[in-house]
Amino acid sequence: MSEFDARAGTWDQDPAKVARAQTVGHAIAKAVPLAGLRVLEYGCGTGLLGFALQPQVAWVTLADTSEGMLAVLRAKIAAAGALNMTPVRLDLLVEPVPEAHYDLVCSLMTLHHVPDTQGILGRFREVLAPGGWVALADLEAEDGSFHGPEADVHRGFDREALRAQLTQAGFHDIHLETVCEVEKDSRLYPVFLAVARRD
Repeated sequence: MSEFDARAGTWDQDPAKVARAQTVGHAIAKAVPLAGLRVLEYGCGTGLLGFALQPQVAWVTLADTSEGMLAVLRAKIAAAGALNMTPVRLDLLVEPVPEAHYDLVCSLMTLHHVPDTQGILGRFREVLAPGGWVALADLEAEDGSFHGPEADVHRGFDREALRAQLTQAGFHDIHLETVCEVEKDSRLYPVFLAVARRD
């Protein structure tokens, strides 16, 4: 069982996580015209961001690799009676790109857990329809204290380095802004939202 499988059952009990997803959802809605879009939330966990966007879009596919998170998500979708949400198990770095194409790929606090940033940005572009958007919320560059020195994750992201990676992956009209903060161990960690489009 992974760490995320173990934490799935209590994930939504943290009001800060729920509020963060709502804040990021509002920021995405301000940056991207959501009406009628087919959305892929990658690294969705229990779908907090997907649920924030769901009333405004045509369809949300919610992808994660944690079966524990997906089990919680399936129960939430059933309880809500949400007919435009589909949970799937998907690891875009090792599995074939889905045949379906999306208008928006979004994620919240997922990118720093993905080992190959450049690779995943390229896969995001592959699953997007022409003119599609990415909206990726994650940690600003930090000193490693957010997860601790043993964690095998990125220590946040330098904005200009990420901008260069998005450009290399075939995105343009790139905009990055701070949208919220995460409080952990009495420290505040800024979270940015990177929005860009493919041609």
